[in-house]
Amino acid sequence: MGMNAARKLGAGLAFASILAATPAVAGFSVRDGKLVDACGDAFVARGVNLPHAWKPRATGKAIRESAVLGSNTVRVVLSDGTRWRRTSPGAVRRILAQARRARQVVVLEVHDTTGYGLEPKAAHIGSALAYWARLAPVLRGQESFVLVNIGNEPTAGTATPALWLEAHRTAVVALRALGLRHTLVIDAHDYGQDRSGTMRDKAAELFAADPLRNLVFDVHMYEAYGEARAVEAYLLAFEAARLPLIVGEFGPDHRGEPVDEEAIFRLSGEMGVGYLGWSWSGNAPEVADLDLVERFDGRRLTPWGKRFFDGTGGVRETSRRSRVFSGCR
Repeated sequence: MGMNAARKLGAGLAFASILAATPAVAGFSVRDGKLVDACGDAFVARGVNLPHAWKPRATGKAIRESAVLGSNTVRVVLSDGTRWRRTSPGAVRRILAQARRARQVVVLEVHDTTGYGLEPKAAHIGSALAYWARLAPVLRGQESFVLVNIGNEPTAGTATPALWLEAHRTAVVALRALGLRHTLVIDAHDYGQDRSGTMRDKAAELFAADPLRNLVFDVHMYEAYGEARAVEAYLLAFEAARLPLIVGEFGPDHRGEPVDEEAIFRLSGEMGVGYLGWSWSGNAPEVADLDLVERFDGRRLTPWGKRFFDGTGGVRETSRRSRVFSGCR
């Protein structure tokens, strides 16, 4: 961790004594390799990624409209201020209120860390830790429907498996010291795709390092998963290890390279693995076919959106809402 990031984290540790004195709130947990909600039900995420950091005014509407389309989870892009305008605690509080009203589980992620080790402007995961410290008062008591995705795709390029493991182990221990008892979501190495198998091979060691044993691992399936056998092998590895996995991002292709999205739909359904499509709307021109809806309008599904929501194994067919929003009734 860099000196500046360490100072920021140190400042945030002031929250620890307050949070440690707060009784634990029942929330998501991991049991026998599966994510379980506060009602004791296995929870399988079926939802979308929302680009809040870049299009903040569209978020509330997107939460409502994706829920109408069947989504039970939104993964929300936040910024710690390193690369984009910082998402304030007040904005996060509003996002959580909107998601609760729509009965959607929320995965919050810091996007500034994307590609650290390869992209010069990317933030070290330590910067994300300082940001989570600032958000701690907003997150406290929300464990029943909020998961914390520490940093999006936070290692790439020359970062070694040992660096991926140590960065995340440090992050997990630090967040637990802050009193955060939420399920923590861990992104894979290699821009989330884990081409090197780093997360696959180190996940058990990282899981054991969490005092709460409450981690979910997140692979992003793009061009490294152009064939069904690659999708199947990766999902089977986590099933065999009895470790929880979600496909936190995927699409029908990536920058012209094929993705076997049909295998992702089929196998995730067969194996009870959650998935979250990238992304609601507003992608750059070179990846515009990853938009699920046109111009942030939930009534105008793109070809990818129609497949994602209405196709075999898609959201409408397989999504089930958590009972936490109805008091577990």
